[in-house]
Amino acid sequence: MRKYRHAAGLSQMKLADHAGIHFTYLSDAERGERNVAIVNIVRIVCALDVPLREFFGEVDAQLRVR
Repeated sequence: MRKYRHAAGLSQMKLADHAGIHFTYLSDAERGERNVAIVNIVRIVCALDVPLREFFGEVDAQLRVR
């Protein structure tokens, strides 16, 4: 998530505002300290203008490396 946010040139506060969620929720999610509801993942990914398939493909690839 952080990679896409940085690529979009957005602060956590700006992205949270675009996604309609609280910035502390987004911050916790980026640090892996919160289980994020799928509806909020969709909100964040849409606010980043990233296709869900791309986002989840990258998450899947990262999990396979571990």
